[in-house]
Amino acid sequence: MRSNDKSLKEAIEQMLQVYKIKRKFDETGVIATWPDLVGKSVANRTKELFIHDKKLFLRIESSVIKNELVLMRVQIINKINEDAGTILIEDIVFL
Repeated sequence: MRSNDKSLKEAIEQMLQVYKIKRKFDETGVIATWPDLVGKSVANRTKELFIHDKKLFLRIESSVIKNELVLMRVQIINKINEDAGTILIEDIVFL
């Protein structure tokens, strides 16, 4: 590999930065991996999920699951941010 050659991953990362779409790309990744993050049973009861201004908005149909997620709020935020390698989410808002 020549000194100015980049891996495909590096090239894609640079493109996302240049076009200022990295955050949106990462946010879409969170939504796509929500079932892996919380489990399929919780994901199946998630009626709405979106990110705005570093806040993850959730509408959960089960009050029991909603209460569990409230208790796990910090762990969920930390896991999302760790996976993204940046502060993507600062809070979770339950609708």
